[in-house]
Amino acid sequence: MDTAATAPVFRDATDADVDTLVALIESAYRGDASRAGWTTEADILHGQRTDPEGVLAVIKSPDSRLLAVEREGRVVACCQLEHRGDHAYFGMFAVSPALQGAGLGKVIIAEAERQARATWGVTEMHMTVISVREDLIAWYERRGYRRTGRMSPFPYGDERFGVPQRDDLEFELLVKPLAQGE
Repeated sequence: MDTAATAPVFRDATDADVDTLVALIESAYRGDASRAGWTTEADILHGQRTDPEGVLAVIKSPDSRLLAVEREGRVVACCQLEHRGDHAYFGMFAVSPALQGAGLGKVIIAEAERQARATWGVTEMHMTVISVREDLIAWYERRGYRRTGRMSPFPYGDERFGVPQRDDLEFELLVKPLAQGE
């Protein structure tokens, strides 16, 4: 499906990307616009998913990279990679709702894993996913991630992460071993 004209370009996000990235992340997860894609959290969380300060903190952190993914000069996706010792953390993953379901996410996660191995020599990728997001967890499982059963609480009461619409939200840790030399 990807042609040379539309192949994704990966680069480190800069301060100038903050507003674009916040809008992208919000569009992928919150509100009616997010319903165009399948990653929406609109039925379980209202309010914001992130804010400019949160995105800028990831860009500025010495142990993190925020990859901006461009197609034809436009930012269409992003993901965070954070070095945490022998593993990397994968987060802040967003693909424009209009492009979801076409294989771009698979390309991005594979490149993120490759970059984490190449940059930090890590042997695992970790991520947390809201445990009630069964469809999303199943997608990650098809990419080689495994549920650990290790849960952490959702930050109820901190509206920087959204306004929960149910009282059973928590995060589950998913882990994937990364083979060296791939």
